[in-house]
Amino acid sequence: MIELRRVLTHVEDIHHEFGPPPAQPLRRGAIAAVLRNPFAGRYEADILPMMEALQPLGITLAQRLHAAMAVPLERIEGYGKGAIVGAAGELEHGALWHVPGGYAMRELLGWKGDRAAYAQGQGDDRKGQPGNALAIVPSTKKVGPPGAALDVPMTHINASYVRGHFDAIEVRVPGAPAADEIVYILAMSCGARVHARVGGLKAADITKWDGLR
Repeated sequence: MIELRRVLTHVEDIHHEFGPPPAQPLRRGAIAAVLRNPFAGRYEADILPMMEALQPLGITLAQRLHAAMAVPLERIEGYGKGAIVGAAGELEHGALWHVPGGYAMRELLGWKGDRAAYAQGQGDDRKGQPGNALAIVPSTKKVGPPGAALDVPMTHINASYVRGHFDAIEVRVPGAPAADEIVYILAMSCGARVHARVGGLKAADITKWDGLR
């Protein structure tokens, strides 16, 4: 069911063009896998077997993205995911990435919840200790033509309401997705936006460790 066609990895360091140079550039990265869409051109009622089949790919991509960013795991502060479905597919095919992609990153970063229970609709265990990737991974998806760009949202790994970490990274794979393809994307960052200064909860002030605040 899983036919991998291409993998694109992107890592950037943002120094910012305005204001004083940051003490350390913001490193962000994304990895995109182009797969054949086994459901292209037809309606399939039961697509859940593909979500299970995607789990090893999610783990591999999370590991490859972390390796490409070349930073210790504790430097990763933000994450997100997304999907671009080719024109012969449907939006729901992109939604299959929710568990395999998101939980691959969370588990890499130390989350200890039950991925299988969540996949069966039994909720998300957000109880944990600092540093356990407690926040749900934000996501976006769309149906698009070859070369379509997707702004993948990112938030703080432990508290979704950390305002300085509200961010997005644009991802585009040249020539993909073809009509019978899907692009699945993971993204990570090493901090807040450069010169973030619009108030709200800061990462240093996380207290509840509930994935939200």
